[in-house]
Amino acid sequence: MNPFKLNSLMSNAVTSAAFMAMNKSLRNEKEREFISKMIPALKEDSKIRDGWEKKGVHIPPFIITGISTECNLRCSGCYSRAFDACGDSSKKNEMTSKEWKNIFSQADDLGISIILLAGGEPMVRKDILETAAEFPKILFPIFTNGTMIDEEAIDFFDKNRNLIPVLSIEGKKEETNLRRGEGVYEKVEESVKKMTEKGLFFGFSITLTNENIHATTSIEFVSELESNGCSAIFYVEYVPAQKGSESLVLTETDRDFQGKQMKILRNKFKNLIFMAFPEDEKYLDGCLAAGRGFFYINAFGGAEPCPFSPFSDMNLKDHTILEALESPLFRKLREDGILEQEHHGGGCILFENKESVSKFMADSIQSNPSNSSNSSNFSNPIQTLNMMPPDERNKLPVLNRKN
Repeated sequence: MNPFKLNSLMSNAVTSAAFMAMNKSLRNEKEREFISKMIPALKEDSKIRDGWEKKGVHIPPFIITGISTECNLRCSGCYSRAFDACGDSSKKNEMTSKEWKNIFSQADDLGISIILLAGGEPMVRKDILETAAEFPKILFPIFTNGTMIDEEAIDFFDKNRNLIPVLSIEGKKEETNLRRGEGVYEKVEESVKKMTEKGLFFGFSITLTNENIHATTSIEFVSELESNGCSAIFYVEYVPAQKGSESLVLTETDRDFQGKQMKILRNKFKNLIFMAFPEDEKYLDGCLAAGRGFFYINAFGGAEPCPFSPFSDMNLKDHTILEALESPLFRKLREDGILEQEHHGGGCILFENKESVSKFMADSIQSNPSNSSNSSNFSNPIQTLNMMPPDERNKLPVLNRKN
C-alpha cells in the first residue's frame, strides 16, 4: 500500500475515533472540552506526518511502549513473562522518566498522536505517567490490569484526560479470575465503578482465545461493558508465547467469525470504539509493526518491531526515533514481505516467523559489529539471545550482558 494512503487511512481512523468519543461524551463537559481540543491536534499531527512522507520518511501514528518490567500479577500465558520482559520486581537498567520524556518530546515533534503505555504493569511507574501528562496533545492509553487504580489515580486521570485507562479482562468474573488470579475481577469492578462515577473515558482490553471469542464478542457482553461506562474495547488475538498454550490460538473458523462479528458490533454500538489486532490489519494490507504503523519500545529503550517480536538492533537511549525507524532490522522487515503475509499460527506474523526475524537480527549485528560492544544497543540481550535458534545465536559476537 502506498505510504501516503496508509497514513491517510490510519489518520482518518484516529480522527473518527475521536469524533465517536465526542458523541459519547455529550453529557460530560470536562471530557467534551478535552476531545474538542484533541481533534485539531490530531489533524495537525497528520499534516506533520504527511510532511515527513514527502521527504521520504514514513512516520507511524502511534508507538507502543513497555515502561515497566514489574507486575503485581502472574497471569496464565503472559507473553511478557514468557519473554522475560517482566517479573515480580523491576529489572536493572530500566529507562528513567527523563529518558522517556526525551522520547515523548521527539514523538510530539514528529506528529505521533498516540503512545500506548504497557508493561509489566504501567501503574507502578507513576513518575513516567506524570511525565506523560506533560504532553497534552498526545493520547496515552494505559494498558493496566486495573488493580492499582486508587482514589489518587482517579484524581490524576481526571486532571489529565489524555491518559486513558484500558483495563485488561478475559471475559466475566470466572474467566478473568481463572487467568489473572482470584479476586482480580472484583478489583477491576471497583476501579470501573470509581471511573464511571468520575466521568472518565476508559476502555477494556480482551485477549481473544478460541475459548472466549464467542462470549466476549457477543452483543450481550458488549452491552454490559457499555452500560458500565466503557467507551472503547481492544480485542487482541492470543499469541502462544508460553509453550504448551498453542491450543488457545484462534482457528481460521474463529477468525472468520471475528471478522463478521466485528462488523455487527460496530453497526450496533455506534458510540463505542472497537479496535481488533491483527483483525483490522487486513484492511491495511498487512502487519503494521516495524514502523509501518507502529513500533515497540521496551523498558530498556530497545526499539523492537512489536511486543511479540523482542528483537532490537537499536536503542533509544543512544539513538533518535528517526534513526530507529530506519534501523537495518526495521528496514529489512518492511522490505522483505513478511509483514504482508497471512498468519495462521497465532495473532502475530512476526512471532510465527521468529526464525526469519532472528536471522535478520543476526545479519544486522554482523553488518554493524560496533553494536556488539555496547549492550545498550539491544533491547534485552539475554532475552534476545534466548529467542534465537542456536545456529543463528552462534554466529553472533560476544555481547556485554549488563541487563
